[in-house]
Amino acid sequence: MLDLNAVYEVITFAIGDTKAGSKMGKLQVKNLEDETVLNCILWEETLNRTDLKVFRTNNQIKIISGTYNEKYNNCLISDVALVKEAKTGLDENERNELFNKIVEYTNKISDKKLAEFVTALLFEHENAFKITPAAKLMHHNYVGGLVEHTFECLEFADIVLTKCNNKINPDIVYAACILHDFGKIFEYKIDLETGLIEYNEEFRKDWLTHSQWGYSLCMNNGFKEIAKMIASHHGRSDWGALIDLDDKDAEPYMYIIHHIDDLSAKFGKISIADLN
Repeated sequence: MLDLNAVYEVITFAIGDTKAGSKMGKLQVKNLEDETVLNCILWEETLNRTDLKVFRTNNQIKIISGTYNEKYNNCLISDVALVKEAKTGLDENERNELFNKIVEYTNKISDKKLAEFVTALLFEHENAFKITPAAKLMHHNYVGGLVEHTFECLEFADIVLTKCNNKINPDIVYAACILHDFGKIFEYKIDLETGLIEYNEEFRKDWLTHSQWGYSLCMNNGFKEIAKMIASHHGRSDWGALIDLDDKDAEPYMYIIHHIDDLSAKFGKISIADLN
């Protein structure tokens, strides 16, 4: 139910088109007092007179004017006020520091061809890599989220490799950590002012997901093991994996990036709330 006295935290916000061709905002917020979730609609007129920065993820807002629709279990909002502004993500110095640490990891890759391949990609797409989120909703969904998630994966890799008893080549683990989500620099768009994240529709015309992009990139350059690790890092096909790890024929090394990625997604700095 709508509580005009409550302070709400923004969970997600997106703008889409109605059947009539007008714009419509979809907002999901959480009541900070009782943690109930409220789904909200904003018509184009409201969007046009509202500073969209107010809907940044983890912002705290008050709903000044709105009506609750029991039939659709949502709220039609006509006015909101910002109570507390959240960060958009990591600042420039933090992003630069993480990027440099990731580049240092390429020195651990003994295969010269692979090391040069990964390093060239990093510097070719440095600016985009530094600002891209690691996800739209699930984890590291803020400016610099991808560079932070990637570095966390590399740190987890160091721990995992000490327990593998030389049964896997560290080169492919480090490279897969860096490249498994690299396609997200093309898959997502983020507004640096508002922190709002959208899918890049141009990317989606040619590619299914960032995993397909990464898989194709590595296969075309002769790094087949890394390609398979990228294709399977989501674990299951219904979670977006191109290779399902429930397949009995999956090779042991293909599980490593899935578990490392999952650890960062669940225990790293998951959302902007972790940065505030």
